[in-house]
Amino acid sequence: MLETLGEANTAALIGLIGGIALGLAARIGRFCTLGAIEDALYGADNRRLKMWAIAIGVAIVGAHLALGFGMLDGSETAYLDRVWNPLGTIIGGLMFGYGMALSGNCGYGALARLGGGDLRSFVIVVVMALSAYFVMSGPLAHARVWLFPEVTGATSPQGFAQLFEVYGVAPLVTGLVIGTGLVVLAIARAETRPSYKQVFWASVVGLAVVSGWVGTYWIATTGFDAEPIETHTFAAPIGDTIIYGMTASGNALSFSVGSVVGVVIGAVLGSYSKGHFRWEACEDPRELRRQLLGAVIMGPGAILAVGCSVGQGISAFSVLAFSAPIAFLAIFAGAAIGLRQLITGFAPAE
Repeated sequence: MLETLGEANTAALIGLIGGIALGLAARIGRFCTLGAIEDALYGADNRRLKMWAIAIGVAIVGAHLALGFGMLDGSETAYLDRVWNPLGTIIGGLMFGYGMALSGNCGYGALARLGGGDLRSFVIVVVMALSAYFVMSGPLAHARVWLFPEVTGATSPQGFAQLFEVYGVAPLVTGLVIGTGLVVLAIARAETRPSYKQVFWASVVGLAVVSGWVGTYWIATTGFDAEPIETHTFAAPIGDTIIYGMTASGNALSFSVGSVVGVVIGAVLGSYSKGHFRWEACEDPRELRRQLLGAVIMGPGAILAVGCSVGQGISAFSVLAFSAPIAFLAIFAGAAIGLRQLITGFAPAE
């Protein structure tokens, strides 16, 4: 495959396949970050939140099986290679969660809604990508690096599996115990247990993340070009896709581009299969203003946290990075604040 397609195109194909699975999970399985948080806080229904636990558990088990069988080197992933900055994780996570609530979707969710014909999500996707790049490599990049220094090539363990390995516990054992434990906890109580359909689509999401790690690691260790080892996340990669769309003649495809395009394709297929595809536009300028503000906040938040709700919430979790649980809690807290503002306001009840 590498000889026929080349490393970059093969990486894009792997991202495309995983992205299609993620798009289908969003449209058919209703796998959604903000929807899960809103259901848990205001709908007394935590089944979609348990879908996230299942997706994380499956991703952890899959990634650590890959580590155990030499199909992945965790130390080469971005979440374990760089020195963790707790302040950036917390501030970025809060920003991302709050912006997600204002926008009504995270980057992944906005791509999925775009695949269903929602043109409001197109605006959110573009603005989020631009704001992320503005902080990642644009005018505010130097200020970001000064405030939140980036140090790669960490000399000490940046993940729980590597930390426990110092005490003689193999990473495979740590991953299997934690991942399996999360899945068991998610399905333990019959009255709040996700349906078989929800369990299936949550598992698809977890496996899609694992496929990214395994596929890009295989390319990096088999091919001759220096391809990054990565998996699905939806902040900077959306900007990468926009840039590729404008500079394809002088640029190469990448896993990120395949992933983003795949989510949209999967969402289109999923929405058509359910009969849900329809064109929608924003008729309320105030609503659009709120969504734009949320996208402006969400992009830099994802860069500071080094990942979005998928990037930190599942991908970083899959390799048990220190940052993952803190980022997940910060995103949840930021979303809770934003939802409270939108639904009930901050005024005390009379």
